[in-house]
Amino acid sequence: MGKGEQTRDAILDHAMRLASKVGLAGLSIGRLAADLEMSKSGLFAHFQSKETLQVQVLDRAGALFAATVVRPALAAPRGERRLRALFERWLDWTKTAGLPGGCLFVTAAVELDDRPGPVRDRLVALQKEWLDVIARVARTGIPEGHFAGNLDPDQLAHDLYAVMLGYHHAARLLRDPRAADRARAGFESLLTATRARRSA
Repeated sequence: MGKGEQTRDAILDHAMRLASKVGLAGLSIGRLAADLEMSKSGLFAHFQSKETLQVQVLDRAGALFAATVVRPALAAPRGERRLRALFERWLDWTKTAGLPGGCLFVTAAVELDDRPGPVRDRLVALQKEWLDVIARVARTGIPEGHFAGNLDPDQLAHDLYAVMLGYHHAARLLRDPRAADRARAGFESLLTATRARRSA
């Protein structure tokens, strides 16, 4: 890796952590240059625009999420155990990723839900990819006999995502000390529902 790539990676790592606290809109070339003791022109040369910086920060966060959550979880046995691994790693990912402001994707979703453009488009694509991963993992549990044959994997992915959004709200805004326990209880309820359908 060349010096330019190392510098760019350092910028993106810092920008990602900062964006978890101030949002993507809060990123600025000037703030990053000051934090990293770089010139504005030197930093601008890496990205050319704030929009490009924001998209690349999302991509950096997506790569980190894949490395800390998705790939390790996919090493677990197919079906329920793999889904559990995804859930537990997802629950812990802001800690393992070192994001001081919580989940960057949740923050960005609030910022960008009604702001069309390339940054929103990239966030939507990343989130759809993640929902697809959850659904595919759930689907592997059907032939394994873990989940009901009539399970709707896309619905399960949606419901699990809702549990995690509730977790972030409870943990970050409400400071609920039982936020993780409540999220796990919600996850177990989802699993119980799939088994109930299977045995019906």
